[in-house]
Amino acid sequence: MSQVFIQPFQFPDLKTEQPLYIKREDLVHPIISGNKFWKLKYNLQKAKELQKTTLVTFGGAMSNHIVATAAAGKENNFKTIGIIRGEEIQNKWKDNLSLQEAYSLGMNFYFVPRKEYRLKERSEYIQEILNTIHNYYLVPEGGTNLLAVKGVSELLTEETKKFDIITTAVGTGGTISGLSVGALPHQHIIGFPALKNAQFLVKEILKLTEKENFNLNLAYHFGGYAKITLELIEFINDFYLLNHIPLDPVYTGKMMFGLREMLRKGEIPSQKKVLAIHTGGLQGIKEMNKLLTKKNIKNIII
Repeated sequence: MSQVFIQPFQFPDLKTEQPLYIKREDLVHPIISGNKFWKLKYNLQKAKELQKTTLVTFGGAMSNHIVATAAAGKENNFKTIGIIRGEEIQNKWKDNLSLQEAYSLGMNFYFVPRKEYRLKERSEYIQEILNTIHNYYLVPEGGTNLLAVKGVSELLTEETKKFDIITTAVGTGGTISGLSVGALPHQHIIGFPALKNAQFLVKEILKLTEKENFNLNLAYHFGGYAKITLELIEFINDFYLLNHIPLDPVYTGKMMFGLREMLRKGEIPSQKKVLAIHTGGLQGIKEMNKLLTKKNIKNIII
């Protein structure tokens, strides 16, 4: 594990005396970074206890989870298989930098139609694939299950006790659930979903935590998962130039943009100490920049 530390930061166009800090979970591991490290921790342990030989999981073409699972499998002597959303990618996946990296780490792929992918474990199509795989351990999409929540809860440490507000990006809901479980009574968690129309996630989160010490801010998805705007790119770049902290455009960039806007609007009391969780995911920037270059749009600074 690499060094993880908490450091102060500023927003380039917001003057505030409020103490703002970020926990650099992007530094926890060179590949299995951020929340993925903690989500996989106990899932890997369970797979070893069950003497499984293969990790199987789900993800899209730019999935941080897919790359992290491939790396974790290699480090822990598991074979890895990714069930990838979108059969249209099958003949061009080698052009995708995220899938290239996962493949280089030993992962093999099955590309499935989007309608089947949405059904996940209930799909007969996918079940037929699983029936051909020997002695596998199934890790859910995004790694989200009770074992993941247990791992993420350990992300909060002695050093995080002094903070009142903790913010995180939200994908499948596992990270915010773990933070909710690990939070102290005086702490409140604010989640910023990367998905559009993500109110349904509240019910999913409450399946994983008994606490109601969190809320979701649905206003900063920028059009939905993996959708970005020039405003978001400029924010990420300005933030990097000021703080020397990279943000990704799918998750942490949107979370930090949303946090800035809440502070600007006075939606977080000025006396509250704020800690943002950097959940990693930086590997996807290269693929996003490749797409931006094709559209002749400014790239994200890495």
